[in-house]
Amino acid sequence: MATIRKRGAYQWEARIRKRGHPATCKTFEAKADAEAWARQIESEMDRGIFISRTEAENTTLGEALERYKQEYAPRLSHPEGVISRVNSLQKRVLASRFLASIRGKDVALYMKEREAEGVAANTIRLDLATLSKLFEIASRDWGMESLSNPVKKVNKPKLPGGRTRRLENDEEARLLEASSLPFQYIVRFALETGMRREEIATLVWENVNLHSRFAFLPKTKNGDARTVPFSPAALSILRELQIQSTNKGAVFQMSTASISQAMIKACRKANIENLRFHDLRHEAISRFFENTDLDVMEIKSITGHKTLQMLVRYTHLRTARLADRLAGARRGNGGINP
Repeated sequence: MATIRKRGAYQWEARIRKRGHPATCKTFEAKADAEAWARQIESEMDRGIFISRTEAENTTLGEALERYKQEYAPRLSHPEGVISRVNSLQKRVLASRFLASIRGKDVALYMKEREAEGVAANTIRLDLATLSKLFEIASRDWGMESLSNPVKKVNKPKLPGGRTRRLENDEEARLLEASSLPFQYIVRFALETGMRREEIATLVWENVNLHSRFAFLPKTKNGDARTVPFSPAALSILRELQIQSTNKGAVFQMSTASISQAMIKACRKANIENLRFHDLRHEAISRFFENTDLDVMEIKSITGHKTLQMLVRYTHLRTARLADRLAGARRGNGGINP
């Protein structure tokens, strides 16, 4: 039987005591809300489907985020980004709300607030992904089985199309000229292999096979290992570096942060605008389509894209080559932008 009692001037407490179930209570601002909640809980108890909401109703989002940061983030290979997002979320008004009280409309309001602040759609998407993961872990691993995931009930922000920045005119030559010798090797290697910044920074000699002309990447962005074949130019770069190294440790001896800083410095020196290191990967993949006869599946295995859909935006680059083929041109006319 539920007991509804007034607490203070603006609160009503609903308390339920039923044999076989723990005492359950919740406070509301309106008596009607307290009565409706009590009817729902008693009905669930009668039908044998009641799951205690006590923990979810007494744990704030901020507290859950702190637990998430302490218990889950350390398991990630690169927890820094997640920890930064968690710290930012803990400063929001939403963090003071109890988990069980957060609804889809609250998440939608948070999205609008972030958009009004001028935050990029992808940043909001990453924040929502962190929130969603937290609710899933709380429900699955922290004993809050009654907790639903409000993030799943909102429309996510539409992401802009992927960057299409490519090297133009003499930008490649200018970039190389403005780069230090170690960074020149990295730029040239990135353009030959399409490897990501972190994949290049973490490449070690023990995973490089110069005889068979490939590198083994045991851990990549999408979680899958892959093998990257070397073009003649990529192989030449590695052989130059091999002469200068002891064949141990990192191949390029630059961290991801150092690579980013070197890119910024070189672009500034060469007076090149709006070019990021990741754009070199886009350039390399574009050249795979333009300058080789590799099919889409072969390119996918080299680049490590999870789905073919991710490569669709590059396929238009092959149109001119197909026209040449229709005009009688032979297959295989050159390598990867030697």
